Amino acid sequence: MAMPIELLDTVAVATDLPDHGLTAGEVGAVVEVFGRGEAFEVEFCDRTGETYGLHTLRAEQLVPLHNRGQAFRLRAQAA
Repeated sequence: MAMPIELLDTVAVATDLPDHGLTAGEVGAVVEVFGRGEAFEVEFCDRTGETYGLHTLRAEQLVPLHNRGQAFRLRAQAA
């Protein structure tokens, strides 16, 4: 079961996105949700906290990394 992506979730880029200068695995934070979760404004920061990218990405371009513990609970229930 895919977990919905919500505001302030931590996400990773699922595939290389050369048009945005992003590679698979780069981690960002969702700062805006558009529509019913079809697209998200994601902020990417370096280790010093400086923003190096702010991009609108589709849900299928992202993998949620943290979802307030829900993903772990759902996996445990499914087992």
